Amino acid sequence: MTKQTELTDSKKQMPTPDLGRRDALKVASTSIAAVTIGSLVSGQALAHSQLKLDAGWDKTFPKSKKVNHSKVSFTNRYGITLAADLYQPKNKNSKQAALVVSGPFGAIKEQSSGLYAQTMAEFGFVTLAFDPSYTGESGGEPRHVASPDINTEDFSAAVDFIGLLPSVDRNRIGVIGICGWGGMALNAAAIDKRIKAVVASTMYDMTRVMSKGYNDSVTPEQRKQTLEQLAEQRWLDASKGAPAYGPVSLELQGGEPQFVVEYADYYKSEKRGFHPRAINSNAAWTITNPLSFMNMPLLSYIEEISPRPMLLIHGEKAHSRYFSETAFAAAAEPKELMIIPGATHTDLYDQLDVIPFAKMDTFFKSNL
Repeated sequence: MTKQTELTDSKKQMPTPDLGRRDALKVASTSIAAVTIGSLVSGQALAHSQLKLDAGWDKTFPKSKKVNHSKVSFTNRYGITLAADLYQPKNKNSKQAALVVSGPFGAIKEQSSGLYAQTMAEFGFVTLAFDPSYTGESGGEPRHVASPDINTEDFSAAVDFIGLLPSVDRNRIGVIGICGWGGMALNAAAIDKRIKAVVASTMYDMTRVMSKGYNDSVTPEQRKQTLEQLAEQRWLDASKGAPAYGPVSLELQGGEPQFVVEYADYYKSEKRGFHPRAINSNAAWTITNPLSFMNMPLLSYIEEISPRPMLLIHGEKAHSRYFSETAFAAAAEPKELMIIPGATHTDLYDQLDVIPFAKMDTFFKSNL
């Protein structure tokens, strides 16, 4: 059954980022620190031929006494080894439903995805929060690259892993994607029929924002200019034998749009989401990172998630709300769009009084 939360009159006043005539290259750099020009700080491009997982508790949230936690790894279809945190509810004997979690874009499992995974484990699910390929503690070279194809596969590889655990009923697996990984989660659910239910929280369609800018504001001429810049950057990278990186993400200079300030308030704050391994906290994407996103729409087959259920969650005041609204309109039933009154985009990263965990618990227990 189709559902959509009733909104106040503010729906007609959805905030629009004040980006002026920035081209798509600059749009990407301010929103996700993806494509600004500069050099990566030393130590961020170290080789990861073998994973060395940190055994200590280094999350940005407290450890729960209600679940068991362990570090695990698994390999995706492209041969990249991914690092993950496995959370299992204590005192459970029968096979349980499981959830795979990742996001936001440029974040790691020690941040929002781990918080979501641990909290859902407290509700009784076996959960797995993973670092996508080329990021965090996961493998893949060069570092800090994303791909709509490979990162969609990362979700399916996580399903492979969690579905083989003795404690998991492989016929009851769902996924949660946060921010840019919300779009990846929907894409994975469309192609991987083993995924029985999907939640996308504060979702970005990364292919849409990379290619068209916010609110689809990039003109064909601006897109052409951006692709020409990226083509020139490829010559520079090829001549040097290594990709160039932007400056450290979200180092505010003043005058940034409010949503960028909100990103920095999360990723740069020791009290909220700062983590030295996170791209958005302490590093940058490769400059050419947008290329594959600019030519490959993620949600082309969103209607094929049906008849499996979908829940989209977004903040009323989020600059990104239109991503969930248009995805909701394009999806087939059963689907639900839940708008959180007064919430911004980053409120759904870590604010426990804002993130509707009880709603997700009901959704997954009803559908797995």
